[in-house]
This record gives sequence, C-alpha cells and structure tokens, in this order.
Amino acid sequence: MTLELSRLSRRFADFAALDDVSLDIAPGEFLALLGPSGSGKTTLLRILAGLDHPDAGSVRLDGRDFLATPARSRKVGLVFQHYALFRHLTVAENVAFGLRVRPWRARPKRAEIAARVEALLQRVQLEGLGRRYPAQLSGGQRQRVALARALAVEPGLLLLDEPFGALDAQVRVALRRWLRELHEDLGLTTVFVTHDQEEALELADRVAVMNRGRIEQIGAPGTVYQDPATPFVCEFIGKVNRIPLAREDGMLGAAGWTPGRDPWRGGQARATAYVRPEHLALGVAGDRPGWQAQVRHVYLAGSVAHLELDVQALAQTLEADVASEDLARLGLRPGLGLRVAPRRAVVFPAGSGGDRWVWQADEAVVAV
Repeated sequence: MTLELSRLSRRFADFAALDDVSLDIAPGEFLALLGPSGSGKTTLLRILAGLDHPDAGSVRLDGRDFLATPARSRKVGLVFQHYALFRHLTVAENVAFGLRVRPWRARPKRAEIAARVEALLQRVQLEGLGRRYPAQLSGGQRQRVALARALAVEPGLLLLDEPFGALDAQVRVALRRWLRELHEDLGLTTVFVTHDQEEALELADRVAVMNRGRIEQIGAPGTVYQDPATPFVCEFIGKVNRIPLAREDGMLGAAGWTPGRDPWRGGQARATAYVRPEHLALGVAGDRPGWQAQVRHVYLAGSVAHLELDVQALAQTLEADVASEDLARLGLRPGLGLRVAPRRAVVFPAGSGGDRWVWQADEAVVAV
C-alpha cells in the first residue's frame, strides 16, 4: 500500500510549517524524517495521523483519499516522545486501551484482547510486567509499553515522533536497534521523526532531510551522507569542513590547492568545498602535498580520534578524523606540524548558478 504525499502545504499565521512537500512511502519501508526544530517533521506526522489537516495538497493510499478517512479509521499507530501512558492504568490496561474503546461491533472479545496483550508484552520483552503501573517502570520500559499499545490495534502505518528523545544515550542505542528488528519482523510501514542524525542514519531505509518546511534531499542513508544535494544537508548531516574557493590562475582553489578542473568552465568566480573530517589526508611535513598545518588538539572518542588542525594558509581550523590506533603510529600530538589535503569534497558554486560537483582525490592538482 504505497502512501503518496503530493504538494502538501500547512501554514500557521505567517509561518510555513510545510511548503509544497511531496514524497512516496513504499509498503514496509522505514522512513526517517530528519531535520532541526521547526523544519516541519512533526506537522507532517500529525497530518498522516489525522491530528491536523493541510491547507493544500493530497495524501493518497493506493489511489484513495487518505485525508478523507477519519483518524480512528486510518489504522495508524502513533508513539510520542513522552510516552502519553495512563498513569492510573496498569501496563496491560494501557496496551489494551485502543482495543477496548472500539465500538462494540468491532471490539474483540475479552479473552482475545487478553491474549493479544500478552503476546505483545512478550514481543516487546515485557512479559510478566502486565500488572505493574507506568511509574514502576524505567524510561525504556515505558517506551516499549507505548509501542505495544500502538501495535495492539494492528496498524498498517506506524508513526514515531522522536520516541527516544527522553531516554539516556545507552538506552537509546539498545532500543533503536531493537525497534529496527521489530520493524523487520512485522513488516510495518514506519515513519520516524527525529532530529538525531545518528538515529536516522542507523535505522532508516531512506532519510528525508527537512528544512524550513521543505524536503532538501531524500535517499538512502549512505547517499545522503556521502553525496549531499545541498549545502544545508552537508552541514546538518555529520561533521564537515567548509573551505571557500576562489579563482587562482584561472582555476578554482584555496591557498594553492585546486580540485584540478573547473566543471563550470570559468562561469563561477567563487565556490565552497565541503570536506568530511575522514576525507582529509594527513602526512608528515614534506611527505604529502597540501597545506601546512599544526595539530592544536587531539580528542579521543573510543575508536576514533578527532584532530583540530590550525591551517594558517586558509586562516581557519580544520577537523580531521583518524583511527585511535594511528595516533601513536603517526606520532600525532598537539604542536606537531604536518601536511593536510582533501581526498574527497562536495563543491557547490556561489549563488544559484551551476550544479554541485563531487570531487575525488585522484583528480587533484596541488601547487604548494
């Protein structure tokens, strides 16, 4: 059942929460809506849930008008960030709530509800806790109760609004991997709202990066990270070094380094190269062409070491990532002088003219 969103717009006074948003969600897909606060993620989710309505546009499910379907008839499961559990009901009663409030003709029998609740508690690894109250559970357990309640109504579409935002980092990691396995087991179509890029890149089949009510890019996690479509996506997804380029001797470059050819054939006087920290090549002085740099700080983060490099020729600081085990092998320490040069960059022209250009190191020409 493909869900087709076409040209959705939603305004609140002078603020455009959604601005001409279109996308298709395939059956069984795990789609992450990723973006900063105010980008329109939750508004889009609320429209799918039937809690809001667009000012313009349509949503169709297998050709039928999805927006014309009442919220309670859409077969949608919704999980919020702050659980929204009923404190006066037990865990089992919370899970069963969506079934017990159905009209009596559509309501399962008590024995069937009890069996379904027990099966769901086992699936979310909460067996034996049905008689407890939410206050007697940890944050991760309460979020699993909220998810079980959403699954109890057998939804065709599962909507998750930053469900791990209130949890600590270790619990978040464990729960999101468990959620991905659950999604694959059930074959649900899932839409996941988050501002946490690591969650989106790890969980989703596709990521839609939103900004100011519009979708900047949609694609597989690896594509969005390695091949960003706009400067916003470059800067929002992961860490990146922003290096201004200007025309030098007829070529675009920065302090003697040039990508080697000009895809705009002289049509752009300036551009910006976005370089991921892991795409900076390092070498001892005289060993590698590039800019002269000095190690300012070394930050250890588990298996990765983050280097802060002072590059005087660029009048800026660059960040580079290396494996922690390479620190001693390369002798990397604060105060060390070395050479640094990009191995890969995504280059955007200044202004609106021209397309982006993904550059690889084998094309490099360095004149330092």
